[in-house]
Amino acid sequence: MFGELHDLHHEFPEHKDKIHELKMKGGHFRRLFDEYNDLTHQMTRIQQSIETPSDSVVESLKLKRLHLKDELNAMLVAK
Repeated sequence: MFGELHDLHHEFPEHKDKIHELKMKGGHFRRLFDEYNDLTHQMTRIQQSIETPSDSVVESLKLKRLHLKDELNAMLVAK
């Protein structure tokens, strides 16, 4: 996991154009996208030992990021 890129462009390279389009429209997708990126940044800081939260906090962050990723993916494949 350490060193892996988890931003949406690396997670869903086949949806690069749609990610850009939905981000530019703003709204719900943009809010979820920003929240996902914030969580990814937090996880990177934890992996680099810049932050050292408890295991339960780390697991909670991972689950939240996974939920957001699933929701964003559903929006990307819709239509």
